[in-house]
Amino acid sequence: MKNRDRKSRPPRGPREAPPQGRAKGYVLSPETVRMLELGHPWVIADAHTRRWPKGRAGDVVPLVEEGGRLVASALLDPSDRVVARVLGGGAVRLDGAWVRGKLESALALRRAHLDLSDTSAWRLVNGEGDGLPGLTVDCWGEHLMIQLFSAGWERHLELIADALWDLLSPRGIYVKSRPQQTRELAATGEGKRLSRLLRGAPRKARFAVREGGLNFLVDLEEGLDTGLFLDHRTTRRELAGRLAGKSFLNLFAYTGAFSVAAAAAGASRVTSVDVSESYLERARENFAANDLEACAHEFLAADCFEALKDLRRQGRLFDVVFFDPPSFSTTRRSTFTTRGGTAELTAASLVLLPPGGLLVASSNHQKTDLADYLKELRRGALQAGCELRVIGVGGQPADFPYPVTFPEGRYLKVVLAVKG
Repeated sequence: MKNRDRKSRPPRGPREAPPQGRAKGYVLSPETVRMLELGHPWVIADAHTRRWPKGRAGDVVPLVEEGGRLVASALLDPSDRVVARVLGGGAVRLDGAWVRGKLESALALRRAHLDLSDTSAWRLVNGEGDGLPGLTVDCWGEHLMIQLFSAGWERHLELIADALWDLLSPRGIYVKSRPQQTRELAATGEGKRLSRLLRGAPRKARFAVREGGLNFLVDLEEGLDTGLFLDHRTTRRELAGRLAGKSFLNLFAYTGAFSVAAAAAGASRVTSVDVSESYLERARENFAANDLEACAHEFLAADCFEALKDLRRQGRLFDVVFFDPPSFSTTRRSTFTTRGGTAELTAASLVLLPPGGLLVASSNHQKTDLADYLKELRRGALQAGCELRVIGVGGQPADFPYPVTFPEGRYLKVVLAVKG
């Protein structure tokens, strides 16, 4: 992002100081006290929280044990399942200096540990991993996108925008609320406009961002997601290094980021499968944005399970098969859930791999840990009647940190396995 004269900053409207909570203490159950003392940053609604003093989303409240000892300060969100998110172990004043300190720390971590060579799309704030639970900030070229996973942050947006504007001088800042019922919104089309411009100049229509020298088209104003999943950056880079001269099947292809990476790396033929023709059209646009000939590759608009059956009937084989399904998806013919469909998806994919072929399986389902995910892959291998040997396990890149005390933060699981 370019450093521009601070005088170009848009005028700020009046802002009342953020409330710091009106009650002396919000009493926790003994079980919740133990969880917080072990470092977990969430308070889940229970019988104790139902007796809490009335408060508003965005209040900073003291969390205390039954004897009155202060355990932590937290951001309140009374209507959410996570009714409070820990901001610190002592008293916290959520003001501009506190927010700026968190952002400076997040920026320093990335400067020290993140390789952004020829890359303009990355995550600056990863919620609990950067001490700002329930909030993320992504950099898309010269624009920023704040995402709110807790309504508690809405009242503090101006503080966050002020600090971001001063630290990074973006051309514009968007904000998007992430609703709980995203699957229903996606199905009805109501999720098309969840973001709004908070400050600065808009970035209308699709535009290209860079990732490791490749171009990907993103949209900050339409849809639940921009069109590129930043948490798979290292997965794409590492997988691309294995694909020269290989045939590659990309299931649940979305806008084709993995397909583009494969084609650019010299894959002999890339087959992209997604139930959405509009997503596949965006995948073709991503091919064109990188001067790759989409006509030299294959795009199949179909339910992935139906496509796997058709490819098997045709006797097709692929050197590498990749899948990263959404945690939940529904088509007219099938319903997929991570917990209920991974084994079947694995079995159907293995049929299309020759001995020595590579399966790359991924899940972003927060409630499924790596051990359970490997069990699902094992079930799939047994269904297919073949051996499957794990040669690598991956996850989120350095700009998606998580506390070691917060297992939910390690949501992304990527397993590389060779068919025996």
